[in-house]
Amino acid sequence: MKKIQWIAGMLLAFSIMAVLLITSFEVAMYADFGVYEREYEKYDVLSELDMTMDDTMYVTREMMAYLRGDRDELSVITTVEGKEQDFFNEQDRFHMAEVRDLFIGGLDIRLGAAAAAVLCLLFLFISRADWKKIIPRCYQVALAIVGVLAILLGIACAVDFNAVFVEFHHIFFDNDLWLFDPAEDYMIRMLPEGLFADMVARIGILFVGSLLILFVFSLIAGKVHKKND
Repeated sequence: MKKIQWIAGMLLAFSIMAVLLITSFEVAMYADFGVYEREYEKYDVLSELDMTMDDTMYVTREMMAYLRGDRDELSVITTVEGKEQDFFNEQDRFHMAEVRDLFIGGLDIRLGAAAAAVLCLLFLFISRADWKKIIPRCYQVALAIVGVLAILLGIACAVDFNAVFVEFHHIFFDNDLWLFDPAEDYMIRMLPEGLFADMVARIGILFVGSLLILFVFSLIAGKVHKKND
């Protein structure tokens, strides 16, 4: 039984981390739309599009609503290069539909991970496990594993973000329709590679920060448990 309890503890730890990772994505992308304005200014996106900030942010909000499943079609009529037209073309719509599937799939995974965490926690309580010992230790072990992976990914991004970015698309997409021509596609002008790099860094800071907060709590819980033994 003890072995099963420790397995449940590890599953609980990894489930919590999955929830934190996907939540970090969501918070980075949706909590503050001001970040997009700052990124557009940083990369001179408005000049590339010949659009106003208001119109660009309108397109951004509608696109992000689409990715979250809050609107059915990715079609936004606005003024680009002095002409009123649909900002998105057919290739944009196809690729972003695949991105939306990934994003909504991630939200489903978060829900499943949260359910798994609750079930593991209930099991530990019902089986009268020494959860005050198991949970902190399992979290610390899981953190070590995830930490190594996060460090390796961070190094790879710092060394060659473009290579990581390309490999990501090769893993998650089975076509080359994620390759856009800036001369023809407004969307790629609005979303330069630097913006994605900055967003990954933002997600990383949120994720690592939340992991470290829980790590501190696990250390405190471990010390309290030892003191009471």
